[in-house]
Amino acid sequence: MGLGTNHSTITTQDKWIPQLWQDEAIATYMAKTVMRNLVSVMQHQKHKGDSIIFPVPGRGDASVKAASTQVTLIADTATDITLTINKHYEYSKLYEDLADMLALNGMKKFYTKDAGYALARRVDAELHKIMATMNGGSIAGATNLFEKGVIGGDGTTNFSGATPGNGTALTDAGLRAAIQTLEDNNIDSSELNFVVPPVVIKTLRGIARFTEQAFRGDGDALKTGRVGNLYGVEVFASSLCPWIHVNSVTSTQSVTFTSTAPTGGSFVDDFGLTVDWSTSSPTDAKFRACALVHPDSMMLAEAQGVRVQQQYKQEYLGYLVTADNVFGTTEMRDYAGLSVIVPAA
Repeated sequence: MGLGTNHSTITTQDKWIPQLWQDEAIATYMAKTVMRNLVSVMQHQKHKGDSIIFPVPGRGDASVKAASTQVTLIADTATDITLTINKHYEYSKLYEDLADMLALNGMKKFYTKDAGYALARRVDAELHKIMATMNGGSIAGATNLFEKGVIGGDGTTNFSGATPGNGTALTDAGLRAAIQTLEDNNIDSSELNFVVPPVVIKTLRGIARFTEQAFRGDGDALKTGRVGNLYGVEVFASSLCPWIHVNSVTSTQSVTFTSTAPTGGSFVDDFGLTVDWSTSSPTDAKFRACALVHPDSMMLAEAQGVRVQQQYKQEYLGYLVTADNVFGTTEMRDYAGLSVIVPAA
């Protein structure tokens, strides 16, 4: 038998039912920052100056010693590389008193972690951008970004942004050829690291050779989902591998660190290059740039790690909290790294 009228329900009494918020913010999963741990790092804290100069002597060759003759003298005029510390990033939040008093404790905890992650992303992004200049690459214009990299399918053909772009999925042969390119430049392959986006991890999981016991040891790596070591090269997954957007009308390229398609008549990418993404309604062919890199290929100099400061602002009746870091990056050995370009999906 149904109830009568005027009885209490969760609809009529909804104002009496409290809504509880979990005291820990659930954020988008934070991808790991990877590149910083795979390159040479110099701590520049407590030192003055915004430039660091590294001497670059040339490699010498041994000479045959003939009997009763003078030794062969080796002449070398060393060059140098200048690392400029010119990157300063900050992440700031203002917490008014009312919000500070009434908000859950998890609010500040989340934003503090988010600040550290945002700053770490910037470091990784700057290191990934250096990969565009490896092997004689250039960032002079939007028609040649990452075009000294190689495509994943064969590991030897240079990437081209000419519409629709020729990046191909990574193969076993492609990886071996890319490794050989660096080995031919006297790079120790046992010291190489391969930073790839999730789409490449998906590809590797489908290549039988990379899931065999011989590549995975006792199998624990496969059980835990770790990619592991391939041909002596450690493989790391990172969602921060650059996105290369190829314009179908102009064959120009815009490089970003998100999958969002460029828009507008004067879109400026992460290299500061401008491309028209409106005229003739171009489509966007997306690729990702993997980094096959030796630790000595680039240098990160940290003048200041992540620093967090808080100041009470009476004019706003609230606390201003700022996290910031100061660093510089440069390419050190041009032929100690190689970009491998693959489709984004």
